[in-house]
Amino acid sequence: MSVDFNGIGPGQVNNHRPSAGKTSGSEAPKQAGAEQAKPQATNARGENVNLSSQARDLKQLEQKLGEFPEMDDDRIEQIRNALADGSYKVDAEKLAQKMLDMDKSIFG
Repeated sequence: MSVDFNGIGPGQVNNHRPSAGKTSGSEAPKQAGAEQAKPQATNARGENVNLSSQARDLKQLEQKLGEFPEMDDDRIEQIRNALADGSYKVDAEKLAQKMLDMDKSIFG
């Protein structure tokens, strides 16, 4: 039985999956594949890659985030102590505004 998903027929699917450690009956196809890979590798070195503005923005964001420590141990300790002694208070309006700001920054 043949099923056509999104216009992809059985002739358009690469069913051959090479696996490490298994040898097929002949070594010639492996050598031909290695010879074909060499020109592709040398050609790839001369090609340029252009990143979209979104990719550049993500890279800049990643670099900025890398500058911050993963956790602020002092702040965590302050919050733990405030929770333990009951002095930790949440400003509902400030929290709601921060949530709206974050939503706006993510979804525009």
